[in-house]
Amino acid sequence: MRTAGRNIKVYVPVEVRFTEEGKMLPENIQWEDGRIYAIDRVLDVRPSAAMRAGGQGDRYTVRVMGRETYLFFEHSLQYGDPMPGRWFVERREENA
Repeated sequence: MRTAGRNIKVYVPVEVRFTEEGKMLPENIQWEDGRIYAIDRVLDVRPSAAMRAGGQGDRYTVRVMGRETYLFFEHSLQYGDPMPGRWFVERREENA
């Protein structure tokens, strides 16, 4: 019998394009199993908490394969860090 799981953060590689104005636009997401998903469209970007899995950063509402989902960019806490942040998605972790 399966019981309800919890939401976790899954850090993922993301291919990003920068506009001449400096906007960061994600174009592809690589999932845990290596599959790459093209982002059809970025619908919204806003500062937001990841309410289900925890964490804070910029929440990108994106359309992937016709479905809306959230992609988060978590900023580094250290100003000037060579790694400015990392991308994550929320995923349900199922219990056995």
